[in-house]
Amino acid sequence: MTRADLIALTPDVLAALSNRGLVKRATKEVDAGERPTLIEDTDGAVRAAYPDGVTVTLPPGGGGLAAACCSCPAPGVCRHLLAVVLTYQRTHAATTPSHAAAPDRPAAPDRQAAPDHAAGSGHDAEPGRDDAGAGGEPWRWSPGDVTDDDLAAAIGAPALAAAQRRRRRGYTAVVHRPDAADPVPRVELPTGTVRFLVPRQIGYARGDAADDGGEAIALAVWACRTADREQPDRPEAQVRVGGSATVVDRPALDAAVTLAADVLLTGAAHLGSGVDARLAAVRRDLDAAGLRWPLLAVDDLAGQLEAYAARGARYRPETFADLLAELPARRRAVVNAGATPPERVLGTHEPAETPLRRVRLTGLGARVRCSGGEVGVDVVLAHPAAVSVLVLSRAYPVTDDGTPTGHELAGRRVTGATLGALAAGNVVSESAVRSAAHRLRFAAGRLARTTVTPGAGEWSGLPPGLLAHDPDALAAELAGRPPRLLRPRTAAEAVRVLALGEVHAIGYAAGEQRLDATVTGADGGTATVTATHHAAAPGALDALAAALDGTHGRPRYVSGTVRRGADGLVVEPLAVVADAVVVPDLAPGAGDGRLAGAVDVRPDPVAAALGTASALLAQAAHTGLRHLAAGFPERLRTTAAGLAGVGLERCGAALSGLAGTLGADPGEPAVRAWVDAWIRLSVTAESR
Repeated sequence: MTRADLIALTPDVLAALSNRGLVKRATKEVDAGERPTLIEDTDGAVRAAYPDGVTVTLPPGGGGLAAACCSCPAPGVCRHLLAVVLTYQRTHAATTPSHAAAPDRPAAPDRQAAPDHAAGSGHDAEPGRDDAGAGGEPWRWSPGDVTDDDLAAAIGAPALAAAQRRRRRGYTAVVHRPDAADPVPRVELPTGTVRFLVPRQIGYARGDAADDGGEAIALAVWACRTADREQPDRPEAQVRVGGSATVVDRPALDAAVTLAADVLLTGAAHLGSGVDARLAAVRRDLDAAGLRWPLLAVDDLAGQLEAYAARGARYRPETFADLLAELPARRRAVVNAGATPPERVLGTHEPAETPLRRVRLTGLGARVRCSGGEVGVDVVLAHPAAVSVLVLSRAYPVTDDGTPTGHELAGRRVTGATLGALAAGNVVSESAVRSAAHRLRFAAGRLARTTVTPGAGEWSGLPPGLLAHDPDALAAELAGRPPRLLRPRTAAEAVRVLALGEVHAIGYAAGEQRLDATVTGADGGTATVTATHHAAAPGALDALAAALDGTHGRPRYVSGTVRRGADGLVVEPLAVVADAVVVPDLAPGAGDGRLAGAVDVRPDPVAAALGTASALLAQAAHTGLRHLAAGFPERLRTTAAGLAGVGLERCGAALSGLAGTLGADPGEPAVRAWVDAWIRLSVTAESR
């Protein structure tokens, strides 16, 4: 009996189950003829023996490689086990159908009708599903086809019972269906991400959270069943599984919204210390209610008020105003039953922290920031197994010796490695902990190790959710997201890697101290790479220009924060990969290089009008709606006319509506009108 599950294990899947170095070593040994002797039992078990006495057993069933046994002392999936799989694949290559035997693509057994288990454990076929997986497209399958009996065999009855208890309480998930570009289905759960590495082989499903006992795999399968039933044609489906409908009456959220309204009426400039106790109470209640995203917003609001009280540079009127609008915006989305599930809007059931299993991360660069008497470094790392990005942050005080530069901070050490090595290297850790906001820390006091090896910028293996080849397609993807005020509050959510085609032009706008480069993607499309000089990273623009103009070889990738601009995709770079990985913010230099070329600085009246209106609303929040000058309503009407003049009539109407609510004692109508106006401006600016 041929083991289709072993045939389907591609090098990428084997690397996900172990690590790429072990796969390469095992492949070299097999290529050199150092192969074990295989014995196949009638029940499907594969046993192997090495000349040195090491034995390996791969039992049949749904347990995957985790159920295998090797007599060597190495923990987990060892090189002996990998060599057995590779030897088995080569032994059966001549007798297996081409679409199933190829080692670089999954097997394609005939697809079975999907059972509907949303309400129970029956096995009725779901109507309307076809056998799309057969005939050469093995990625066309759904984990929802897996039965509860298969789940029990793979994860065990205790884990399945725990998952059923969790389903009775209800949970939300985002199901990412496979396609030709990314053939691995994955499900985002509040506690982590589950990937189904081998079609119809539940034993090869893998979650990124540590010690969940398999519960997450069952939750992911049930989420796929719900998505198959409710949203069968969507490549990405947000679903709610089990439990009862979300209750809108949330006292903790209402208290947070009321607090934001009172702060808006009073203004940061007129708040006393009495608000501190209210902030603490609201934060405590939000935490107890499990409303993670409103809690993080209130945390940031408290930080802004603390910075203003201390006259710190971290205070920004626009950031302060944005936080005051975010809390009511999230509540409105829940009350009005928007398209995004309430749990996604509020972060319900998101754990504060999640310890990760042995994790492999890829450095995507770093950002240096300076504010409030300190210099911070955000090291950005890709987590390919979860198709996500994590951020490791460190802050250092500004001393009498001056502000440390990014290049000086690159030598500071974290968990035994420098920040520079982390930003451009490969990280393997058994002590990584991820926060709800995708902040990363390495747990102290654990025996597990964290190792960092130099990276060569081999980013081609990143999943499509992180790696883009067409800027235009990526811009279209960004356009389909929910508004920023409603999205999960995750750090570096907009970080992507762009595979480059050509660099067409590099220019420098001296007045704005900004470097712009026009690039194409590997599959076409055009983007603008843009960076602005700041004192904490004086050599950044010179390093970026050198990397893009070919000084270090042909630039192949650029990582950075992406957004939509008036002329297409805009990338604010974190790193550029050529023959080396260049991290501009950590590069040496004093910023005295000659930057050639010019930037065609064209006026953007729409952006200017939106910026003027946002600044005016931020001033109103800073001062407080109850303390505005008598002429402020007229300023709002003048700005509204400017918005209408560039075609933004609804934005202008929102500002005019706010002007009509202001008076001697503005109250709830003024708060509502201000929030309406800020949301309108924010969504308009984001959707350009």
